[in-house]
Amino acid sequence: MATWSNLKLQDSASPIMEQIDFIHDHALIILSMITVLVGYIMSYILINKFTNRYILDNQLIELIWTVIPAITLIFIAFPSLRLLYLMEEINNPFLTIKSIGNQWYWSYEYSDFNNIEFDSYMIPTNDLSENSFRLLDVDNRIVLPMNNHIRFMVTASDVLHSWTIPAIGVKMDANPGRLNQTSFFLKRPGIFYGQCSEICGANHSFMPIVMESIPTMSFINWIKKN
Repeated sequence: MATWSNLKLQDSASPIMEQIDFIHDHALIILSMITVLVGYIMSYILINKFTNRYILDNQLIELIWTVIPAITLIFIAFPSLRLLYLMEEINNPFLTIKSIGNQWYWSYEYSDFNNIEFDSYMIPTNDLSENSFRLLDVDNRIVLPMNNHIRFMVTASDVLHSWTIPAIGVKMDANPGRLNQTSFFLKRPGIFYGQCSEICGANHSFMPIVMESIPTMSFINWIKKN
């Protein structure tokens, strides 16, 4: 059972990730139905003895096997297009964060505040505490308020990187000389882990991302301390 429980997406922490979960399950159900139907038809053809050597065409069958797949694709396409629109929608942000990918660490700037910026490095294995995750924990986490719209700007200073946190459904490429933008809404408190998802060099595997979602008042207190 432990193996089966790992064959799924991470628990969602944002509305966008909930919609990604829905699209995943929606498409999986359709694919399962198609697989069962095709398997049944193939089995039926193999075991029956019906033959017709003189049939040349059947327009009704050709119409059916053209229209039904087209309708099936529509049922998959419409929710996907809706989700793509929602992922690109930028609401009035409560906070703007800028992330800069470097070889091989992340830098963060809180654009709405003065002098709040820091680098985030992976904690070496020898320095890990008992409750830390190897190759995933960092020395400086991103701290963000929950139940607020966050605008996230991503770029790189050297080579291609990719800022990714699966739990919130965000994967944004960091390109040198280009500023990409995305947004998300954290709906629950917690600590969420991600990694660079672009093969960016020798230490590509050692660029983890850690985001901490906290209540708004706790975030304000954190800002005052920094």
